[in-house]
Amino acid sequence: MERNALCWCGSGKKYKKCHMAIEEKMQFHADKGEIVPSRKLLKTPAQIEKIKASAALNTLVLDEVAKNIHAGMSTEEINKIVYDVTTAHGGIPAPLNYEGFPKSVCTSINNEVCHGIPDENHILKEGDIVNVDVSTILDGYFSDASRMFKIGKVSDRAEKLVRVTEECVELGLAAAKPWGHLGDIADAINTHAQKNGYSVVIDIGGHGIGLQFHEEPFVSYVTPKGSEMLLVPGMMFTIEPMINEGSPDFFVDEDNDWTVYTIDDGLSAQIEYMVLITETGVEVLTK
Repeated sequence: MERNALCWCGSGKKYKKCHMAIEEKMQFHADKGEIVPSRKLLKTPAQIEKIKASAALNTLVLDEVAKNIHAGMSTEEINKIVYDVTTAHGGIPAPLNYEGFPKSVCTSINNEVCHGIPDENHILKEGDIVNVDVSTILDGYFSDASRMFKIGKVSDRAEKLVRVTEECVELGLAAAKPWGHLGDIADAINTHAQKNGYSVVIDIGGHGIGLQFHEEPFVSYVTPKGSEMLLVPGMMFTIEPMINEGSPDFFVDEDNDWTVYTIDDGLSAQIEYMVLITETGVEVLTK
């Protein structure tokens, strides 16, 4: 762009006072052979404001689940909470009818890695661990986060897995710095998981988000430090490793073509944050 033209991002500033320095730095890294995001992956100020509103509703929904989840309830009751709260605030549950997914939320219990389908016959019981993955569309903008819930008193092995998964996400978050790389996040997560005797699912990862449910880049949690896409201010994506007790391998339920299970019947846990890379660090939008 011409230096004195208004910046493409809609900020109202001249390009030289807005994105010029960022894009010159991106070009410097691209010239060294690094993977850099396209301009379309950098959210504009107006888009960020709208996405943050969606994220606030997503957090509200997860908070409502947290208030009500208990032993003896069905995962379909969780689905109803998510649908009712989301729609009451003008939102749409992003999973509902997404590529044929039949419900408003994913509920994955114990050995279910992800994409568990709520069902009135799936009753939460004492000792279960369950991931509730909520995704929201508000005014056409997307947000996404998940939490692990421990139902009553859980086993020591389940307690440790959930704790270490949370630690992995926090370490990944700490490694997410502007002008670093996605591989820095992956290395922090994978190193801590392996240190504790766990594995990280390889073929399912995080994703860009905001204007669509799933955008580029794919966010791996097993790649080396210093590898993968450059982290540029304006990028938005999820940090959501799936940590398994045993093997990282999995299979998909043949009956519903959605629910993912551990191959060895071990426990699995996942916690998801949605983050924005800023010029000074990283901002958590919802978790």
